[in-house]
Amino acid sequence: MPPKRPRKPVALGVGHPRRRARVLLVATLFVFSIFAAQLLRIQGFDAQRVSAKALDSRLHVSSIPAQRGSIVDANGTVLAASLDRVDIVGDATATVVYKKRVDGQVRTVGLAGAATDIANAIGAQPQPILTALQQAEKKKSQFTYLAKGVTPAQWKTVQALQIPGISSEAASERDYPQGTALAPLLGWVDASGQPGGGVEQMEQKTLNGTPGKHVYEQAPDGTMIATGDNKDKPAVDGKDVQLTINNDLQWYAQNALSQAVKKAGALSGEIVVMDPKQNLKAVASYPSFDNNNIGAATSGQLQSRPFTDAYEPGSTGKVITMSALLAEGKATPTSQVVVPPTLSRAGTTFHDAEVHGTENLTLAGVLAQSSNIGTMLAGSKLPSSTVYDYMRKFGLGQTSGTGYPGESDGVLSPFQKWSETQKYTVLYGQGVAATGIQEASIFATIANNGVREPIKLVSGIGENGTFTRPTDDRTSQQVVSSSVASQVTKMMEGVVSSDGTAKSALVPGYSIAGKTGTANRYDATLGRYDGYTASFIGFAPASNPRYVVAVTIQRPTKGSIFGGDVAAPVFSQVMSYALKNGGVPPSGKQAAPYPLTFQPASSRKP
Repeated sequence: MPPKRPRKPVALGVGHPRRRARVLLVATLFVFSIFAAQLLRIQGFDAQRVSAKALDSRLHVSSIPAQRGSIVDANGTVLAASLDRVDIVGDATATVVYKKRVDGQVRTVGLAGAATDIANAIGAQPQPILTALQQAEKKKSQFTYLAKGVTPAQWKTVQALQIPGISSEAASERDYPQGTALAPLLGWVDASGQPGGGVEQMEQKTLNGTPGKHVYEQAPDGTMIATGDNKDKPAVDGKDVQLTINNDLQWYAQNALSQAVKKAGALSGEIVVMDPKQNLKAVASYPSFDNNNIGAATSGQLQSRPFTDAYEPGSTGKVITMSALLAEGKATPTSQVVVPPTLSRAGTTFHDAEVHGTENLTLAGVLAQSSNIGTMLAGSKLPSSTVYDYMRKFGLGQTSGTGYPGESDGVLSPFQKWSETQKYTVLYGQGVAATGIQEASIFATIANNGVREPIKLVSGIGENGTFTRPTDDRTSQQVVSSSVASQVTKMMEGVVSSDGTAKSALVPGYSIAGKTGTANRYDATLGRYDGYTASFIGFAPASNPRYVVAVTIQRPTKGSIFGGDVAAPVFSQVMSYALKNGGVPPSGKQAAPYPLTFQPASSRKP
């Protein structure tokens, strides 16, 4: 009997219970395999990345500010320094649960309570602090500044409140203990730590230092985890800068200047004091400002005018002409100059400040009487190229080399571009422009036996009271011989004699050499000449100079406009103080000046 064919298996439908069980088993095993693979990846292969990500979420990074270096005067008196301050920061996500005891019960006072308590502790208004916290909470931010520049004592009071999420960052605040006396020279540092002009900007790289970094693990309440992954990169503090300035002399000069400007009803004024080696001892500007309150300053108060403002010097410029005449052998102090009432040159009629008849003056008399006509007649012996060369040698048309920000180099166009009229006016200080620093430098060169030294404002860089002189590749230059310098000095002593234009510049007990200046003042804002520039520059003792003082008053409107009346008395005050404060012994009376006039041969008796 043939075997029976096996029966075909009965196909299970989709809805059959056994088929459904198989599908469910396969699906379950597939899902579990995915979970197992993910778990293996997390625990085995990606554990380090997950751990690092968790750590990053707890890490807080804050800057450690570098202490800005101080600025001190020649004697170590602090002119600018940084005070320790604290910036208060908050983590609103932690502060929102702030609790405190109120009416005998512990209650949640949250952000509003924290803002009120912090404000009371530091003497501030709570609303700005609350607004900062609320905005941070809205953004889920764990960091926001609540107050900047509070004192360490105020921060201790805040710490005692134990508000969750409140921490601090070290900060500093710039302080200027000398106030307005040095503000234009020093400049300022704003709230963000950026310098604004002056020495602060000039020495930024030296003073600023390099900030550090503070990295620490933070608990959910905002506090630092003491055993966490905490690392510090220390800040490198800035160096201190020592200036050549004498603070006492600076203060006296600033005070004398402000009184003089007010008395003369003037627009502004400046004083420069240096020694013959061209170390600056005082650089005063008026009007001034308080660099502890920079927000109250106006633009006209910010600049250090002796560096930034150039003006036509007038008769003080005659010193260069006289020096060139003597150095080139074109004249001597007793050379005779017949000075007429007026002089016509290049289509222009020139005259002196005071009306006079024909005068018989020596070259020394021309300087003592400050005769423009006499200077033109004598100076005409010099080619324009020679006049220009001496102006450059004495420092006109170039900055001081100190690196002071915003310094003007004055105005000295090439002699080839001088107009026919300008060829004469430059001889007596019009048609060129100079700064107060440049003008003082000219007289310091004469006082230093004709040697022009580099102008210096910074004397040392260091820390903890120890300073090293900065490198300086500038060199000195012999502009005129010591013999010429000596002759020009004696000629300038005649300026402050009874027959000169600056009797009020005298300092009892000391010999003075100097020169007055009164010039038409060009106002760049108006685009025309407006008022006058009155100045006096000199040095003492004339026989052995220790100080050079340059005083300039812009646009005096009360009383006289002449340098001998407006600026010379201020020179006398400041020079007197400088000599006595510097311990310079009296040098005696003025030396007998060169003859200022001569008697024509035709009028001499036989």
